Amino acid sequence: MNWEQAIEQTLTTTRLNVKRFGKRFPIVSMGDSKYHLTDHTNWTEGFWPGILWLSYEYSQDPEIHAAAIQATDSFRQRILDGQALDHHDIGFLYSLSAKARWIADKDEDSRLLALQAADHLMKRWRSGPQLFQAWGAEGDEDNGGRIIIDCLMNLPLLCWASEQTGDPVYARAARIHAETSRRFLVRGDDSSYHTFYFDQQTGDALRGGTAQGYQDGSTWTRGQAWGVYGFALAYRSFQEPHYLEVSKRMARYFVEHLPADHVAYWDFDAPQEDGTPRDSSASAITVCGLLELLEHLPENDPDREYFNDAVNKSMDSLINHYFTAGHPSEEGFLRHGSYSVRGNASPDDFMIWGDYFFLEALLRLARGVPGYWYERGDRVLSRF
Repeated sequence: MNWEQAIEQTLTTTRLNVKRFGKRFPIVSMGDSKYHLTDHTNWTEGFWPGILWLSYEYSQDPEIHAAAIQATDSFRQRILDGQALDHHDIGFLYSLSAKARWIADKDEDSRLLALQAADHLMKRWRSGPQLFQAWGAEGDEDNGGRIIIDCLMNLPLLCWASEQTGDPVYARAARIHAETSRRFLVRGDDSSYHTFYFDQQTGDALRGGTAQGYQDGSTWTRGQAWGVYGFALAYRSFQEPHYLEVSKRMARYFVEHLPADHVAYWDFDAPQEDGTPRDSSASAITVCGLLELLEHLPENDPDREYFNDAVNKSMDSLINHYFTAGHPSEEGFLRHGSYSVRGNASPDDFMIWGDYFFLEALLRLARGVPGYWYERGDRVLSRF
């Protein structure tokens, strides 16, 4: 099955899901082939409109377009109400909904909504320790000085907001946070912490930890994937060579620790035995990160062949062994994703973010369509 054929199969599933999901949003399945549906209550709602916008850009299907607009419009009330936004994942929510519609349709109201979202994300900035607090209210005893590697994927919304408005404050904060993430979340062997704690007043480094990994010092594979992609995007934004270098190093670590079928287990340090859960979503994210990374490597870079080979092997395995291939009874694209093995929450199920990044990878490979993390075209983000 080639890339285009795989995309056509995802469209079969998406068209069925438009009817099945209505105005609600899929998050994970729970031991069956059906997605659990939510309202605007979580960090994941952006991935469904992201899938719809990618599907529309490929197919030009008016019914998918209408569904994408309907889903995106619902994010306007969410931000007016401040509903379930007390966390760092504003970029996941609004880059793949409002900013996606701006990129796909050039809808001005959606552009303004995405800028409102960037303003909301800035409320997570803590001027004392100079970081974006991942979870909880300012001053929270446990989480007040805590960062998370996932947040690297939310920083592009801020860089885009600086480009749109000419105000450097968004991108300056994003750059400081990216640098802190590089220095403290990435370990000396190129593995990563999921989270890191700082003193809330002084910003002094305290310790690394995890929320979803096997243990504090292990390497949660989805966290490593966020690092591969997030630092490649930081390089696109800031053109600082060390972001490209750390993305390459983390990518090599990820690829070198894959099992024989080139799809990750849920944590690189968890015991790998019969029944150990995989995380197909981590591999889909990493493929997107590798494709972004490859855009920035010169043609004579010695790592190009290695990373291209890794993309092809992981995608071949995902398509041939994890992809539902449009099966009408299955609502997801990728089997064997894991939400939180540590918390026994959907340890072997569909993950809506895995589906989104799988489709983004296919669109990148087939059409050069990169998703919605940055504006397309010849314009390169300036330094801040």
